[in-house]
Amino acid sequence: MSAPHHGTPTVTTPSGEFCPGDRVWVHRGTSLRPGIILQSSAEASTVRYRPAEARGTGVDTVVAKNLTPRDDDDPLLDRATEPTLAVGIERAA
Repeated sequence: MSAPHHGTPTVTTPSGEFCPGDRVWVHRGTSLRPGIILQSSAEASTVRYRPAEARGTGVDTVVAKNLTPRDDDDPLLDRATEPTLAVGIERAA
């Protein structure tokens, strides 16, 4: 898994366009961390993400300018948040 070029995300998607289960990059400080959208509104999204290289995750509310869609797999985060394994995450059909 490789994050896009570090720095400010170049693609900004309005928070309201993200759906629960969408994969995103979370811009934190000088790094981009892999995350999964839990809930989203027009203003911001609640995201579960890996704030460091370790296995642990955090949940935070993040504004759209700090989120970028992610195509890469994260073997620790994505497996733990698959809809069949996680409670409360439903992907819209």
